[in-house]
Amino acid sequence: MTLDKTARTEQRRFADDPHRPRYHFLPEENWLNDPNGLIHWNGEYHLFYQYNPAGPFHGTIHWGHAVSMDLVHWRHLPVALVPDPGTADEDGCWSGVAVDDNGVPTLIYSGNRDGEQRACLAISNDGMLTWQKHPNNPVIPAPPEHLHLAQYRDHTVWREDDAWYQLMGAGLEGEGGAALLYRSQDLRSWEFLHPLLVGDAQRFTPIWTGTMWECPDFFALQGRHVLTISVWDHGQLHYSAAMVGDYRDYHFFPEVEHKLDYGDRHFYAPQSFTDAQGRRIIFGWIHEGRGAEAQLQSGWSGVMSLPRLLSLGTDGQVCMQPVPELEALRGEHTHTAAIDMPAGDEIVLPAVTGDTLEVLVELAPAESGRCGIVVRRSPDGAEATRILYDATQHQLIVDRTQSSQDLATDHNAHVAPLSLRPDEPLRLHIFLDRSVLEVFANMREAITSRIYPTRGDSLGVALLAEGAQARLVSLDAWQLRSTWEA
Repeated sequence: MTLDKTARTEQRRFADDPHRPRYHFLPEENWLNDPNGLIHWNGEYHLFYQYNPAGPFHGTIHWGHAVSMDLVHWRHLPVALVPDPGTADEDGCWSGVAVDDNGVPTLIYSGNRDGEQRACLAISNDGMLTWQKHPNNPVIPAPPEHLHLAQYRDHTVWREDDAWYQLMGAGLEGEGGAALLYRSQDLRSWEFLHPLLVGDAQRFTPIWTGTMWECPDFFALQGRHVLTISVWDHGQLHYSAAMVGDYRDYHFFPEVEHKLDYGDRHFYAPQSFTDAQGRRIIFGWIHEGRGAEAQLQSGWSGVMSLPRLLSLGTDGQVCMQPVPELEALRGEHTHTAAIDMPAGDEIVLPAVTGDTLEVLVELAPAESGRCGIVVRRSPDGAEATRILYDATQHQLIVDRTQSSQDLATDHNAHVAPLSLRPDEPLRLHIFLDRSVLEVFANMREAITSRIYPTRGDSLGVALLAEGAQARLVSLDAWQLRSTWEA
C-alpha cells in the first residue's frame, strides 16, 4: 500500500511531536474516540470511528473512516457520517455498528438531538464511499416507556434465527447498567423484547459494573457467549469489562466477569468483529492521559488500539493478543541472551533503545520480590516506566510514577492480577509507541497506558529485579516502522 497524500501531509505536520504515535491508527488531526462500524468487506478491513473535525472539546461528532488490506497499513477515506440540521442526528452521529444486510452495507448508529440519542440507519450503494441516511430516522424513535432509564445509547446488532437482534446500552434508575434486547425483520422496524441482562450498581465483586453500560458488544466465542461493556458512572469513564456465559431463550447468564484491560479508561469503548478467516478481532479507544490544554495545543487527541485477537483462556476469561499481521512493521532486530538479574540492580541494555519498539521478553522470577523491564528510561533514571511482576502479590504492574516530569499527566500505576504457575516464566509482549504503551502478559492479561516523557533522551531500556534475584531467559526487540509507510 503506497503512502497517500493526506498521510504524507499528516506526517510532516506532526513530525516534531514527541508524543504522537507512529504505528497506531489515528486521524490526520483533531479528536478520535470510539471505534465504530468495524467490518471486513470484500477483502478490506473498514474502521469507522468517532471523529470531531473541530478539534478536541468543540463541535459535533462525525464518523471518520479508514480502510486497510492487512490491519496494519491504513488509508484515510472521506468522512462517512455528518450531522444534518433538523434531523435526528443534528447534534452528532454517535457510536454504532456496521452489518451486511444481504449484500448492502448498513450502519446502525446513535443520532443525537437535544441530548437524546436514538437509533438511526444509513446504507451505502457504492462500496462504502458515501452513505444515505434512512428518511424515517430514528428507526427506534423512543426507549421502552415502562423502564426507568437514566441513560440510553450505543448499539450492537447481529443476525439470528432469520431475524435481526440489537442490544442498546442503558442504565436503569436505582439498579445499574443494562443491555436492552430488540428484534427486527428488516433493520428498520424494531420490537423491544426485554433486558438481556441488568447489572447491580451496588455490587462490587467480582467487578463493579457501574450505573450505565456504554458500547455493549455481544458475540459467540469458542462455544460460549461474551458480553463486553464499558462501565460509565455519572459522566466518568471507568474501564471495559467482559462477561462470559450461556445464552439461551434470549437471555444471557454470565458465569465469569472481569476487566478486559487493566489500563482502565485507556482501553475504552471496545468493539469487535469477525473477519473472513473467522477470527474475532477487537479495537479499543486509547484515551489520553494529559489535560485538555495539552490536547488542544497538540492539535490531536485519542488513539486507536492495535487490533487484538480474542480467545477464551483455560479459566474462562476473555484473552487478547496482538494480531500477527503487526510483524510486518518490524525493522531492526536485537536479541539479548540469558543473564542473571541480581536483586536491587537495573541492567541497562545499551543495544535496545527507542520510543517505537516491540519487545518480547521472558523472565524467570523468584518466588518473592519483583522483576521486570524498564522502558522510556533517561540515562540517569529520572524518567522511566517500569513494567513489573510482583510474585508475592501475584500482580502485573505498569508503574507510571516516574514516567514523566510533567506533573499534569497521569502518574498512577496500573495493576492487573497475574498468578504464575510453579516454574511458569513471565512472558511479556510489549508495544511502545511514543506516548502509547500496550502490554500483554502470558497470553492472559493486558494493560494499556499513556506516558508522556519530557526528555528527549528518555529512550533507554533496562531489566530490573527487586527483593530477590531473577533471570532473563531471552529478550527480542524490534524497531517498528510507521503504519503510514509502504
